[in-house]
Amino acid sequence: MKRMILAVVLFLSVTGICLAAENLLIDDFEVAVSGGLEGTVDFGAGNGSSVNVTAATDIKNTGKQSLKVDYDAVPGGYIYVAKGKGLDAKNTEWLVKPEDIKWEDYKAFSFYMYGTDSKARIAFDIKDNGDELWRFVVEDNFNGWKQIVCDFDKFLVRDDWQPNSSDKNAKIDFPIKIFQLEPLPASKGTLYFDTVELVKK
Repeated sequence: MKRMILAVVLFLSVTGICLAAENLLIDDFEVAVSGGLEGTVDFGAGNGSSVNVTAATDIKNTGKQSLKVDYDAVPGGYIYVAKGKGLDAKNTEWLVKPEDIKWEDYKAFSFYMYGTDSKARIAFDIKDNGDELWRFVVEDNFNGWKQIVCDFDKFLVRDDWQPNSSDKNAKIDFPIKIFQLEPLPASKGTLYFDTVELVKK
């Protein structure tokens, strides 16, 4: 009986490891973090909001560092912290090119966020192949690192703003090209992000 229980435990452990390994890492923020046209992160703010993005080595989920976002999101303002293809900053591409991903094999994005129970709301936006923006909102209602899973079918098309190039067809067109983090008004503080993956079906 003990051998059988041990065998089951080992099987479940190995299976769990295999399932975790099936997720596809698309960004871990391990490169030097910089902004501007030659930057590795495309970030900015407007209409009274402000943001500064750096690397943090003291608070991290995996690897040597995480992405640290100091921000002040005011009513009427906006903030964006983006990675992906086709952004103004030249060095923001993911670890895997969007066109090389078999999107039909995945069901969700996930990322790790370090919470401080601030009650701030953070949008995780994606831009699809038709330049349409989609949004998933999470609340900072926890402490420490937590994996946030954003199922594709839980994203809502943004109705407050779309780029002029958007096809506005209200359908997620793959490949997705960009993910973007945006602390929502009114909130102020510091957030940490790490380990962005696609979750296997």
